[in-house]
This record gives sequence, C-alpha cells and structure tokens, in this order.
Amino acid sequence: MIILALDTATALLSVALSVGHDPAETWYVEIDAGQRHSELLMDLIDSLLKTANIVPTDVDALASMKGPGSFTGLRIGFSTAQGIALALGVPSLSIPTLDCMAVPHQHWSGIVVPAIDAKKRCFFSALYRGVCDAHTAGRLTDYMDADSVAIAQALNAVTRDEPVLLTGPDAELLASALNETPLFNKTLLRLDPIRRRGHAKELATLAQAKLAASSAADIAAELSSGLLYLRRSDAELRQP
Repeated sequence: MIILALDTATALLSVALSVGHDPAETWYVEIDAGQRHSELLMDLIDSLLKTANIVPTDVDALASMKGPGSFTGLRIGFSTAQGIALALGVPSLSIPTLDCMAVPHQHWSGIVVPAIDAKKRCFFSALYRGVCDAHTAGRLTDYMDADSVAIAQALNAVTRDEPVLLTGPDAELLASALNETPLFNKTLLRLDPIRRRGHAKELATLAQAKLAASSAADIAAELSSGLLYLRRSDAELRQP
C-alpha cells in the first residue's frame, strides 16, 4: 500500500511517501517552512512523487496530522489531504501529532514527553511509556494544553523515578520551564538530540497500522470529527 503523508503541524514541513512496510521503502523530504506551508506543500508533494517515480494515481491513501499544532498549518495539511484523496477516490485519515512525535522513542526506558509550544506559557503535550500505535497504546494521559506545573504534576503521577525524554520542536523550552518548577526531580530530564524535525515518516507508519486495523466506516467517522485543536484560536477567543 502506498501512503502519502503530510506533516504540516509545525514550522518543520515534511512529506513522506511510504510504499511498503519496510522503512527503507519510504521517500521523505523536510523543510523549515516557517509560515509558508501553503506556498510549499504542493511543490514538495510533486517533487517527492517524481523522485520516487510514482504517479498520483498509484497512491492508495492520504494521511495528515490531526493536531494539536499550528491552527493554520493543520488546516492546510488536512484540507490538502482530503482534496487529493477525493480526487483520487482513496481514503484520507488523520493521526494525532503527539503520537507521531512519541513513536520513534517507543523503546525508551522511561517516559516520553513530546512538546509543542502552545504560547501563553503552556504546551501541547502528553505522556507516553512503551509502544504507541494506531490505537494510542502507550499513552498515559489525555492530550494536554498545560503549563509546566500541570505537566510536572502529571509526571509525578506516573513516573517511577524513570528517565524522562523530552522531544518535539519545543522540548528545550519545556525543559527550561520544568527546571524552574520545584515539583519535579530535574535530574530525570533528558533532551532528545534530534527533537526538532518533521514527522511525516511516523505519520505514514501509524496511518498504515490504522488502515490495517480499522474499517472504512470507522476511518470516515473519525475523519468527520475534524481536527484536534485543544484550544480555540486567538481570533475565536477575541470574539464577544
């Protein structure tokens, strides 16, 4: 099965083309897009398809990030995936962003904490231990829009003096905030050395597992539920 995966959740725009279960059969491109996702996404998709010598009609499914993440970025990825899927007559599905950030560390010997800066001194995050798959096995908490104190309290509730790996584009910012929080043992914190990167490869992997485990009706129903924002946009919050 060939899956085209679009990660537009953060400034690090990435696209992956998975042509089988072997990671070596995944084509990948990543760029620090800032806020230029709408300008760059279609060109990246076209370039990747040409590099892999695959025509659009060969694609069996589209995958995009469900969120949380950038409001605008998520909408661009979600609508692009849906539009291409509709044109090709293939399924489109979305996967939670934090799951994609956690899954590369499924063999970590402690807790994994992906972090996306949600502004206002808060982070989009969740806590994981062990395998994270299409059914979110391994996720210990709900998806959170939380400050460092709330994240420290969540860690204290699940940790067994295990090392805590902070990953995701804003892991360093969360580490700094947790270091200022007297509620948590700072000696347990570790930073993922490649924390700031795109996650379209992981998106494709989790989408593959979800397609294999879910019915077409289940996938369609979940897609209709829309994106996982966790917080209303600033424009919505300013409305009376």
